[in-house]
Amino acid sequence: MAKSYYEILGVTKSASDDEIKSAYRKLAKQYHPDLHPGDKVAADKFKEISEAYEILGDPQKRAAYDRPSSGGGSGGGADFGGAGGSFFDDFVNMFNGQSKESGGASSGGDISMNVTLTFEEAAFGVAKDIAVNRFEPCSACRGTGAKGGTQYVKCNNCGGTGKVRFAQETPFGRVVSMKACNVCGGTGRIVKEACPSCGGRGLLRKNTTLRITFPAGIEPNQIMTVPGEGERSRNGTKSGNLVLMVSVMPHKYFKRKGLDLAIEVPITFTQALLGDKIFVPTLSGSKVAFPLPEGTQSGTTFKLKGHGIENTKKNVSGDLLVTIDIELPKNLTKDQKNKIKDLHESFKQEQYDKSREFFKSK
Repeated sequence: MAKSYYEILGVTKSASDDEIKSAYRKLAKQYHPDLHPGDKVAADKFKEISEAYEILGDPQKRAAYDRPSSGGGSGGGADFGGAGGSFFDDFVNMFNGQSKESGGASSGGDISMNVTLTFEEAAFGVAKDIAVNRFEPCSACRGTGAKGGTQYVKCNNCGGTGKVRFAQETPFGRVVSMKACNVCGGTGRIVKEACPSCGGRGLLRKNTTLRITFPAGIEPNQIMTVPGEGERSRNGTKSGNLVLMVSVMPHKYFKRKGLDLAIEVPITFTQALLGDKIFVPTLSGSKVAFPLPEGTQSGTTFKLKGHGIENTKKNVSGDLLVTIDIELPKNLTKDQKNKIKDLHESFKQEQYDKSREFFKSK
């Protein structure tokens, strides 16, 4: 028995939308074709995962998938799933004039690419030029595949429509629908003399530069889909999607926790003892004045509200988490050592909370 889409993504039927999205991102990253060049198993797995998410990631499609079939059961009881196509695909396509056979003729394929952003680009958003190598309709034949764009005749099998009628038995009875003509491949034309530029394919591979906008706050390893910017189709009716897997370069000082930013700030031991006004750097390059309280311990974290990453869609901002790192001076002079020794001897045991509690328990 074929796996259900829930099993493919490794989630239960009661999984939330966020859980389904998280499972998809994790698996898509693991089996992404760019990470496994030439690995057919990984490519098939990625296709299977994407097909599952296409259904479960859409509330309406998921509801239809979960609806019990006439044969009993649910969650694909009528063979909704499976990498090789399904009754669900056929049934839906009967009402939009398409079929599995016509998909190759009318739709371009998806293109998957890795894109690396700097830490700041991911935080603030950026528009970048992305070079894409994709199939586009041949300009010499206008995508027809025929020499001069006109050296073709109407297909007699489909009458030039590119589609033929066919009947299919379904749980709802006998349904008559349309599918792509197997003689002309759904084009409605038979090429008399192939175009010398594209060899009759109607498509040529070209390098194209696209201006892609990455939103502020985009997550590392997030998969971003740009509709319609994948492979072009031969007849230009429907293009595939551009699927971008986003990697983010680490920052020298900042780390990211959702919309929050974390940074370690070194201070002197005298600043920690006496307190001081310190200036904390932000990701934007400005500095925020912060009153450091006296007696601050190393490892203490302070929260500077609103100085993290901004989510413009939700109009919220994260915080800046400042962790204190007390740095001790090196290469002390004899005089400095004597002064510190005198200072140390002036302290009382009860002035050290942790030390007092630790040795008291021993």
